[in-house]
Amino acid sequence: MAASVWKRCVTAAVKVKCLSPSFSARRWLLSAAYTDTKVWEAREKEPLNLALLANNMDRTYDRNLPVSSLTVSRFVDTISSQEEVNQAEYYLYKFRHSPNCWYLRDWTIHSWIRQCLKYGVREKALHTLKNKVQYGIFPDDFTFNLLIDSYIKDGDFKSACSVVEEVMLQETFDLSSTQILSLYALASYLATRPQLTVSEERMLGASLLLCGRKQENSVGLSAQLLGNALLGKVEMSKGIHALFKGMPLSWERGYLSRALAVMEGVAAASGDVKLSKDSLDYMNDLLQELSSSSESESFGEESAGEEVKKENPVDEEDEAEKAKLPQYVSRFKELCSQLESEGKVDSASFLAAGTALAQQNMAAAEKPDLELYESNLPAWEAERKQLIQREKELRVQAEQEKREKLAARAAAEQQGMRAEQ
Repeated sequence: MAASVWKRCVTAAVKVKCLSPSFSARRWLLSAAYTDTKVWEAREKEPLNLALLANNMDRTYDRNLPVSSLTVSRFVDTISSQEEVNQAEYYLYKFRHSPNCWYLRDWTIHSWIRQCLKYGVREKALHTLKNKVQYGIFPDDFTFNLLIDSYIKDGDFKSACSVVEEVMLQETFDLSSTQILSLYALASYLATRPQLTVSEERMLGASLLLCGRKQENSVGLSAQLLGNALLGKVEMSKGIHALFKGMPLSWERGYLSRALAVMEGVAAASGDVKLSKDSLDYMNDLLQELSSSSESESFGEESAGEEVKKENPVDEEDEAEKAKLPQYVSRFKELCSQLESEGKVDSASFLAAGTALAQQNMAAAEKPDLELYESNLPAWEAERKQLIQREKELRVQAEQEKREKLAARAAAEQQGMRAEQ
């Protein structure tokens, strides 16, 4: 099973939790300054009535006219209860399916996630995130971090990984803090020994691989190994087309070969980089599972060949890749022996290594994030005020045009009356 190897590292992970005070206190997660809402809540807000805003948007949509991004932003900012979060979800959906859908503001997305966290409905944030095409929710890295951190602190690693998967799909592993949080969430979820479906293996593998590539250290390399291994398993069972469709992945075959290349790179590296023992154990179990299933398929094809082909459509090149499995198994054993002899195998678990990385680097990673966020706030406020001013100008212009039309109509009526006389 995909999760069997993690049984071997649970004891080590528990020991880390018991021995490390900072681990139990979660001091290495996002700091209070990072998650503090005071600066955000201190923004200048317009005194608005949510019911009137909703009524205004409903009437505008009924007339087949577009609602402005400023109106949607006001509605989200004015939320004051869980019920109003549900209403805001509806209007975000309506706005996404309107002519103005491209203009949902970055600060509105940030505000939406914060409101969901504030009123205890994170599932709404995650729902709109996973259905981003329907709601237009594409957060920045800072906002992603707030949501990931919230799930991690509550021990909901599966949901944290669901957020990480969205980061992967948006290809936004740009901030070091996001990379560290994501790797910790992924390692923590794997340590729970989940029973993964093929789809989950695909998503988890891609997240591990793409995030791992951003960290040039032992944790990043172990993540790359695990990611390539999971993707290689899917490739072997379902074919390359089932793997990269809708994913930011290479369509070149050979993910298991790339996993071996990670091992070769570590073996040849001169620095102090290692692969965690449990990640190597995981790949070993995975290769054994693939070998067993390959033998079962060969036996089954004699009696039900056509049915198997329909369920797992693969082309000749996929079959050629599957035929390399014995070579991969042999090469894997050779590289494991080489890594062991060179002292390149870390006895600490993947989770323990990810924890240490967070403890050591999170504080430094937070600083540029906070600086960027603090610079974004006045920029967002300036843009919001610009929209408010533009709205006032358009309202004045509309009123002027209305008066001119009424005056022209009155003049025409008077002229008609004179003509009748």
